[in-house]
Amino acid sequence: MKPLPSTSSKTPVKFRMPTSENLVPIRLDIEVGGQRFKDAFTWNISDPDSEVSVFAKRTQKDLKLPLAFATQIAQSIQTQQTEFRSYKGQEMLTGEKIVPIKLDLRVNRTLIKDQFLWDLNNFDSDPEEFSKTFCNDLGIEDPEVGPAVAFAIREQLYEIAIQSVATARESRNAKKGRRGEYSSISSRSTGAALDLMKLFSNRYSGVRKRKEWDVFEPMVDMLSNEEVAALESMVERKPR
Repeated sequence: MKPLPSTSSKTPVKFRMPTSENLVPIRLDIEVGGQRFKDAFTWNISDPDSEVSVFAKRTQKDLKLPLAFATQIAQSIQTQQTEFRSYKGQEMLTGEKIVPIKLDLRVNRTLIKDQFLWDLNNFDSDPEEFSKTFCNDLGIEDPEVGPAVAFAIREQLYEIAIQSVATARESRNAKKGRRGEYSSISSRSTGAALDLMKLFSNRYSGVRKRKEWDVFEPMVDMLSNEEVAALESMVERKPR
């Protein structure tokens, strides 16, 4: 196993997704003229901005959506890209940080609930590879489940990365006395964190606590067509 980077909670790094690829989780929920389009995917922030318009037009054409959707799709993607880029260059705190990731998904007829730990300090981790192994281990055959699991992981890691930026900002503004106190507390918990880190592979970065194996054992269920229809009807009735 390739050794993990050695950093401490006092060592800031520049903002980025804590994964091998700096992909932005994008969510679309657009309604035009009573017709609704929803999607979720990742976007490479390094791709040219012109690709957004091309993608939006191709999506509108392939799905035979009204022309107005192309503009709305492009604008939504650009807005989320702008938010992601607003954190560029800002410092975030990582260090020996183990965070919980929760899955509560329905993809077509497959219902998934799970919880596991993720090493935020492993910048070689790969949610897509993790999700492939996850689906293989649980015998999930629907090809749409893997990408949905990877997206759910990336979306949560993105939120945690944003929180880490706020933590770094607060740390810079803290008084020296409080920083010293925090460092003392952090150093006492470092040993346990490092023990957990030894369990991570560089690409997967996910692990389940032994004491939680029974409590958070993955739950996968296949819904009937009637159950899917009932759930979708409930979602449609919810206020947006």
